[in-house]
Amino acid sequence: MKLYVGVTDNNWFDFLSRITPDEVNFWRPGGTRIFKAISPGSPFLFKLHSPLNFIAGGGFFVKHFVLPLSFAWKAFGEKNGTDSLDQLRLLINRHRRQAERDPFIGCTILAEPFFLPESEWIPVPSSWAPNIVSGKTYAMDAPEFSDLWDFAIQRSRESLEIASPYSSISDQRRYGEEYIARARLGQGTFRVLVMDAYHKRCSMTGERVLPVLEAAHIKPYSENGPHHTSNGMFLRSDLHALFDQGYITVSPDHHIEVSRKIREDFNNGKFYYALHGKELSVLPEKAEERPASEFINWHNSEKYLG
Repeated sequence: MKLYVGVTDNNWFDFLSRITPDEVNFWRPGGTRIFKAISPGSPFLFKLHSPLNFIAGGGFFVKHFVLPLSFAWKAFGEKNGTDSLDQLRLLINRHRRQAERDPFIGCTILAEPFFLPESEWIPVPSSWAPNIVSGKTYAMDAPEFSDLWDFAIQRSRESLEIASPYSSISDQRRYGEEYIARARLGQGTFRVLVMDAYHKRCSMTGERVLPVLEAAHIKPYSENGPHHTSNGMFLRSDLHALFDQGYITVSPDHHIEVSRKIREDFNNGKFYYALHGKELSVLPEKAEERPASEFINWHNSEKYLG
């Protein structure tokens, strides 16, 4: 297992350390290079810009995406490290040859980030070269990190004030895919993972116009539905609203069902009734990412108006 130390914008770090989010988008202004330095679930540490040669926090790598700026803001908002979309656009365009209204940017998504107080910042390893621009990969068992990550894990648990999910996991399994399966993923991460699983297409209609597509929880988060892909579908915004209100549901065999209540309540709905009985247009390729029966059954019994 490897970990990554990424050179971090100090203003980004300062902003996020004040709001202590449950996830962050460690963005890059260019959108062409895919981050492959570490595997999902691996540690990702924040190294401040020189002359502050310290490691000041970190998180766990979930996945890298290339996204339009507008969708990155829609998914993560202030967790991008700024207080507005306009400010984020300004920061990104400062680093691009040509300013764009909605550029594609690299988005490295990190779960359970932590931000150390200045008194606990850790000097960078002696092997860190001053000319490193983006970051450097280290082996987890490198001498420089023999104590660092255990310390960082503890600080992460303390900052989140939750019980450690590693209590029943051996040291060999405390990172990687096992971590991702147990991590408390955030709302923004849920949105981009669902988007990716459905190939940026509406699961019911196949619509591809991204600004009108949204990640929908099958069982709402407010009802203890998890931020997991198996509890989500990617839907056009009107279908999302109808799904949330129980006017539309999905059967366990992934067919669309449309309630008679649309006609009764609105004396309308011709377009939606044309979807009734049709199989979902798009499903994730991985079986574990498809709508889980436990969440579909919950929606059918607790939400659907029939």
